Amino acid sequence: MTSLSTSASSAAPAAPSLGTPTLPRGVVLSLALVYSIWSSTYLALRYMVVDLPPLSSSGARFLLAGVVMYAFLRARGAAAPSARQWALSAATGCAMFFMGNGFVAIAAREVPSGVTAMSIASVPLFLTAFEAGLGQRPSLRQCGGLALGFAGVVCMCASSVATAGSAIWLLVLAPVGWAVASLLTRRCNLPTGAMAGAAQLMGGGASLLIGGFALGERMTTVPAQSALLAFGYLVVFGSIIGYSAALYLLRNASAGLATSYAYVNPVLAIALGATLGGERLGPSALLSGLLVVSGVLLLVTERRPNA
Repeated sequence: MTSLSTSASSAAPAAPSLGTPTLPRGVVLSLALVYSIWSSTYLALRYMVVDLPPLSSSGARFLLAGVVMYAFLRARGAAAPSARQWALSAATGCAMFFMGNGFVAIAAREVPSGVTAMSIASVPLFLTAFEAGLGQRPSLRQCGGLALGFAGVVCMCASSVATAGSAIWLLVLAPVGWAVASLLTRRCNLPTGAMAGAAQLMGGGASLLIGGFALGERMTTVPAQSALLAFGYLVVFGSIIGYSAALYLLRNASAGLATSYAYVNPVLAIALGATLGGERLGPSALLSGLLVVSGVLLLVTERRPNA
């Protein structure tokens, strides 16, 4: 039997394995990091802004992370951005981090982290809607996803406006900033690879620091240890490690898998907020999350020829 198997294998190519394909270890590790880290950043942000000014602390967080990434990439031989690329990175970083994260940081003082996560999960909804406005017609499946998702956003606003006030509208505008930045990033000549992320982090962080200073944010008391620990966690894990893992997924995994955090993270963020933060969401908020996650799931699992 051994000789027969050997001669057969030398005469013909081996048959392909019919088993379930396994994901590369790097992809599995990156998924675990993005799922766990980015799900926990919402709760960490809520602890950070208790004692630290929201815009200034967020700006310091992103600027520090961007500088570390930039220095690391330059040490490994990556080319420095041109003057035009710096300007474009600053513009997209401002939309992404000032509007996308700055508004979230302000609202985090009033809104549970689970609601914040549901709001940010709606980024693919706004992105698909903007693309439709630019002429890319959505499929029937995508239209259904948009209808479900935006119904969840409306339900979230209706259920939270009584307790969160104007903060809930900041959470509605934040994903708009992320969607606009995503569209501009696709169309602009940004630096290649991870250098684009480093430049955007630096540009967005600088805009947040300027905005915080302009609005009169000041440190009036010594921050609690929990706020400082949350700040450090967001810099190291949320910005550097989490962002690097997401970039790795974009380069080495399918589009659907790389963006799966859009509907996984809100569920995990709600669980973390309930178990570690003592947050309790009512039936209306949970229904909102179910609608948003279902709509996003339909969008990011859509197979398009030009994906």
